[in-house]
Amino acid sequence: MGFTSLSAFNAILADLPDADQDALLGAQARNATLTKPAGSLGRLEEIAMWYASWRGDARPDVNAPQVIIFAGNHGVTAQGVSAFPPEVTVQMVANFEQGGASINQLSKNAGAAMSVHAIELDRPTEDFTTAPAMSEEDCVAALLIGWNAVSETSDLLVVGEMGIGNTTPAAAIANALFGGAAAEWTGRGTGVDDAGLQIKTDVVAKGVAKFGAQDPLQVLAALGGRELAAMAGAIARARVLRIPVILDGFICCAAAATLEKAHAGALEHCIAGHVSAESGHARLLDALGKQALLDLGLRLGEGSGAALAIPVVRAAVACHSGMASFAEAGVSEG
Repeated sequence: MGFTSLSAFNAILADLPDADQDALLGAQARNATLTKPAGSLGRLEEIAMWYASWRGDARPDVNAPQVIIFAGNHGVTAQGVSAFPPEVTVQMVANFEQGGASINQLSKNAGAAMSVHAIELDRPTEDFTTAPAMSEEDCVAALLIGWNAVSETSDLLVVGEMGIGNTTPAAAIANALFGGAAAEWTGRGTGVDDAGLQIKTDVVAKGVAKFGAQDPLQVLAALGGRELAAMAGAIARARVLRIPVILDGFICCAAAATLEKAHAGALEHCIAGHVSAESGHARLLDALGKQALLDLGLRLGEGSGAALAIPVVRAAVACHSGMASFAEAGVSEG
């Protein structure tokens, strides 16, 4: 399955598979028999049953988590929206490839296979204060990179990003999709000072005023970036393959939001790994109806918060699938 236009991609989103209700019912029935008081594992129980429903197995295992990092550069950085220069994107990609970044350690810790996809770093997107960030052709190409990066053998997916300046397009997308003032969605990103934050807020407002009144996928093209489009493509592909997804921070969730706004329910196979310290993320999670698993003050990106949540999902599934029932353990149900 593939696509050659945003309308064709939109058609795929309109016909996404649903969770397996038989597996869900089976998981609920199993959960009711396990050697614990009802509800005593809290959200772990919900996570396990959610996971079972998407894998089509009432007693599943997590054996092959996958972490994919996409990198892109942004023309809007010319406006002074980041505390770091665009060259850092290339340098950090090399660091990922050499195993030296935080996400490398977190992926290893979680037992996840990790890959990095640098997307035309020598050709930044356009500055969206003057022109659409991407043409439809460029956006579709990036969506396809994400789509094709997902392994059919994976059973849990995290997508992350690297791209200097990319909290600015994320804020612009969130603002365009959910309304409000630009200042409500715009944060300090890599650590801009007050003057930099004001510049960034003005840039977001200008971009949204110019290109925000479009359908969600056109918003992704006009205000986003190649790495954001690739994340959206990967998340959609995971849904087609019924692979559960752990969403990362503000940038990942902004990319994912374009899918949800295009077709309500498109993110039902996703949970939020964490709520980041980037100011718009909690607001965005509320808009998406997602409750974060972790709140550790992270704001690194790279998929780091979501990768940190992989062991939580694995623990939930391990308890659900590995625990004995009252009957098996010879324990009275009380």
